[in-house]
Amino acid sequence: MFDSKTVREDFPILNETVHQSLPLVYLDSAATSQKPNQVIEAITEYYQHNTANVHRGVHKLSDRSTQVWDDSRETIAQFLGAAAEELIITRNTTEAINGVAYGWGDHQLKAGDVIVSTAMEHHANLVVWQELCKRTGATLKVVGLKNESILNLTQLEEILEQGSVKLVAFGHVSNTLGTVNPVKKIVSLVRKLAPESRVLLDAAQSVPHMPLNFHALNVDFLVFSGHKMLAPMGVGGLLVRKSMLLANEMQPWLFGGGMINQVHELDATYSDDLADRYTAGTPDVASVRGLAVACEYLAKLNMTEVMMHDFSLVQYAYEKLSKIPGLTVIGLQPALDEDGIPNRLGSVAFVHDEVHAHDLAQILDSEGVAVRSGNHCTMPLHIACGWQATTRASFNVYSTKEEIDVLVKAFDKVLKIFGRN
Repeated sequence: MFDSKTVREDFPILNETVHQSLPLVYLDSAATSQKPNQVIEAITEYYQHNTANVHRGVHKLSDRSTQVWDDSRETIAQFLGAAAEELIITRNTTEAINGVAYGWGDHQLKAGDVIVSTAMEHHANLVVWQELCKRTGATLKVVGLKNESILNLTQLEEILEQGSVKLVAFGHVSNTLGTVNPVKKIVSLVRKLAPESRVLLDAAQSVPHMPLNFHALNVDFLVFSGHKMLAPMGVGGLLVRKSMLLANEMQPWLFGGGMINQVHELDATYSDDLADRYTAGTPDVASVRGLAVACEYLAKLNMTEVMMHDFSLVQYAYEKLSKIPGLTVIGLQPALDEDGIPNRLGSVAFVHDEVHAHDLAQILDSEGVAVRSGNHCTMPLHIACGWQATTRASFNVYSTKEEIDVLVKAFDKVLKIFGRN
């Protein structure tokens, strides 16, 4: 049985105090998650016992480092239901999306082609395509929302029927709304109406909160960040269908040592090994090891139980925050669909009718509660919905309902300062 209080024992930073010795209440996990001892120790162990460059030495330490690298890649890919050959290690989700733009888009798109994104996307899944369109002459079309919460699939269908769509890129879970988008339904529409199109799923906010299987999702690209799923900052990944890699539909976009086969003065050939071909230069082996251990940690907790724990927190926060005078909780009322999948996960964001989001976050921080304020890298969404800024409380495996109670209690200070009775 999932027990977040037991889980918390693995996270030393949660014992920190802030301000006048207030216990830290960390509700900013959508920005970055905290790291368990197991991940911290795995990174330390690598640097203490296995540090050497991979694939470049015949000595024992290099062999051990290479084994750590290869085993870690296998663990990460398996956690996501992919083959190790389909995993390209990146620094984060943003770099992974850029990798698709440069490694696939620059070679596959031309004037007249269409890229589809959505109004709820993180800037990284929008600005990258804006720039790709400038380079290739392709056109970007953005699917809007219904009721400020869900994608307008009728509009998506209309865009797909117009033809020329070559890429549909969308987030699995909105980092602002918490909306869990219907991946199967969206992919089905794309495969039916635009069979030549590729699909990219931004899973940065879903990988930490729910079970995923790359092949079962039937997408072509999947991108994610390690730091949101208990792993170190500066490591993430891009999954690409093996058939696309073998056909050179996806090409390297970083060049240099490690990914080459032979180099001559005026030309070069690249490694036949798919894992090597997309690894230019010395990789961050320690962080990849940390990511692999984070995957093992989450798998041991059971991702279905993780999802339901997260959903219970979203439900609880939505209910409690909705009762606070002057506060409007944005997004869908939490519910399960016919398959038992939550309609929202990860976070609850809100706006106050008198207090700016930044002021709200600062007052909450004075009570020891760490939340996020601003547009959360979703400025188009905020503009479309008329929000100047929002405040967001977000959760992970170590979050508890008691912490949400502290958040709610902290609003007493907000009301006291701003004089609402």
